[in-house]
Amino acid sequence: MSMPLRHWLTLPLRYYVPLALALIAAMIILFTPASGVPSGFTHSDKIIHFTLFFALAYTSRVAAVSALRTVLWTTTFAIASEILQAVLPLGRSGSLLDAAFDVAGAAVGCSLPRAWFRFTPL
Repeated sequence: MSMPLRHWLTLPLRYYVPLALALIAAMIILFTPASGVPSGFTHSDKIIHFTLFFALAYTSRVAAVSALRTVLWTTTFAIASEILQAVLPLGRSGSLLDAAFDVAGAAVGCSLPRAWFRFTPL
């Protein structure tokens, strides 16, 4: 038996849209074939990984996903994305360092809303 959609969406839709957009952006950025990825300065991809997973975790927390669930799903997504980059015919490679920057960005993005909302009235 399925739950009504309203049961799962406890907040107004505007709280979930940023998470959906961040996830779509992540899928595009992480799984674009190497031929379509612009080159930047050395290690610019680490900044992109950190920022991307920061956005995913931050928007997840704003959408009222618990900190534990946010850490679990972003860490799982970070590891899975690096494995998929290594095995899919995208011309890209998986990297433990990229995964570390993913997890670091997610950790900062997960903790920031709590610190922000503690000092900001809703």
